[in-house]
Amino acid sequence: MDTPGPRRLAGRVWIVPGDPDPENIRGSVAVVADDSGSVVVDAGQSPAHAREIQSAIRAAGLPPARWLVYTHHHWDHVWGACAWPDVEIVGHVSGQEILRREAARPWSHRYLRDEVRANPRLGPSFRARALAMQGWDDFTILPPGRTFTDELTLPTGVRLRHVGGAHAPDSTVALVPDSKVALLGDCFYPPPAHLRAPDDGPDLAMVRDLLSDDYEWYVDSHGEPTTLEQARRLVST
Repeated sequence: MDTPGPRRLAGRVWIVPGDPDPENIRGSVAVVADDSGSVVVDAGQSPAHAREIQSAIRAAGLPPARWLVYTHHHWDHVWGACAWPDVEIVGHVSGQEILRREAARPWSHRYLRDEVRANPRLGPSFRARALAMQGWDDFTILPPGRTFTDELTLPTGVRLRHVGGAHAPDSTVALVPDSKVALLGDCFYPPPAHLRAPDDGPDLAMVRDLLSDDYEWYVDSHGEPTTLEQARRLVST
């Protein structure tokens, strides 16, 4: 599918929508525009997706990317990184070694099929990867080149905060104070499907801790942006 153009959410934060079809596992990507170079939050789920996002950014007249932030190491957030030119990749330190191990795996359509045969619970994720990837010749998984442990503020004023959680140990939120936007990635989601127990659900306690009068918008990667008022209603039920 063609990636829709970015829409401005608030201030200098733009959202490139994902695909609502859950089988495609293509989340939204945020762009924090800055004259010194934009901060892109998450890389897209494939090199082709990343190139579509880049075209959308150019068409919207936004500054080219200078920083690429990983909210966490899962494939649909990082597999597009190898198609982003001239960016500094930033992520939590605990994701760096995970991605080094992922980069060493012999990725191919055959490998995906073999892994699903060995563990059928991988089926939804690995079938989505096969659909996303047009080829493997120039594909590589890139760990973050710049890491942090607790918090990091980029030169553009974007604040990165490690929150961890059941979904991924390196889950990071990206905060844009001047635009009053909090980009949550998948931090409060339950574990990935192949690791999920029947009683696993969203971590609403984490969401409650993240809510603040300082931020008017909360954006996760696979849902629509939520206002502070809407988020408070959701976590109070």
